Amino acid sequence: MRVDTDNKPLRVGVVGMGGIGNTHAKALKADPLALLCGVCDVVKEKADQAARDYGVKGYYRLSEMLRDLDLDVVDVTTGGYENGSWHFEPTMEALAAGKHVLCEKPLSSDIREAREMVRFAAEKQRYLGCNLNHYFTPTAERARQYMSDGAVGELIYILFKMGFQGGEATYAFNPSPRFNQPYAHLKAFLTHPFSVMRYFCGDITHVQAFCRTPGFRANKGDLLLSVNSVHVRFSNGAIGYLISHRGDAVWGLGGWWSCEVAGSRGTFCIENCIERLTFWPAPKPGEKYGLGESPKPEVLETGIREFGATFPRRIHAFLEDVSNGVPLEHLRASGRDALATLEVIQAAVESYEAGGQLVRPVPLPPLKGDPLRERI
Repeated sequence: MRVDTDNKPLRVGVVGMGGIGNTHAKALKADPLALLCGVCDVVKEKADQAARDYGVKGYYRLSEMLRDLDLDVVDVTTGGYENGSWHFEPTMEALAAGKHVLCEKPLSSDIREAREMVRFAAEKQRYLGCNLNHYFTPTAERARQYMSDGAVGELIYILFKMGFQGGEATYAFNPSPRFNQPYAHLKAFLTHPFSVMRYFCGDITHVQAFCRTPGFRANKGDLLLSVNSVHVRFSNGAIGYLISHRGDAVWGLGGWWSCEVAGSRGTFCIENCIERLTFWPAPKPGEKYGLGESPKPEVLETGIREFGATFPRRIHAFLEDVSNGVPLEHLRASGRDALATLEVIQAAVESYEAGGQLVRPVPLPPLKGDPLRERI
């Protein structure tokens, strides 16, 4: 994407200096589109250490950082219950101050808060992005190019496997109330696969879910519904399936992250998120293949084995969009996109609680556009 080189780097402050906050700060320090100006954490030791590490001023309250620094962007990387209960207040405070916001996922652990965050950002005419970093990869970009070129054709299905490697022998009970909650895995983690499924296949209109807690977890008093099986339908008629677990078994083919998208003209599969993409063209007239045979695939090996490489790529995309002044509705991995994943997760929770009943997610707020920002 084009960036106006006459623009000065965006002045950014990071709120929440845990592991993810430091990951973001390192990416911002290395990005030419950003100038990291301050860090903030209510835990004094974390703020002070981050200030020393990045050579910026540390703050213990966002209000103080907003008062002292002329920021363009506030990067919200706080955590909380189900990894998202501390996102709402700093995001709303930054938006109210007229700042653009990049928020970690999930947008919030409370669907009502997430809806309000998206509504308020639109009211304030500020960019609200979310760290949906799993499709800011060379593999996803090439896969979308196959789709744009017509090589995939009409979408038929998507299969998604995603989780952690593990099993009974390596399981350790986490008693923290921040995560020992029935829906913590769905809310904290499934934002990622659903965001990728939407990236390739569009809006999800129907959801059916089955979830469980394996016996070796339940015997320890673990409340987490760590195994999640979700069947979906998309607005274009394609169907999809997601299976995810939190270290309850060892993943087989495709590794910890695999996404297979099949169409009438070709099928692709991404393995381990950023590592490998394989594309199989559909048979052409006159070509015959026996069981177990297929046309010769095209394979993209990125040479990237570190999942952490997705963070600077996604953060850079947000900085690009803000620097370019793209229409608010064209922001990649927007708050609206993040809200869409939470509406699907909420529907999955409702489906599970109803014994697997089919549930339709709450529709997203409409895209209206802004005549003062649109360029035709």
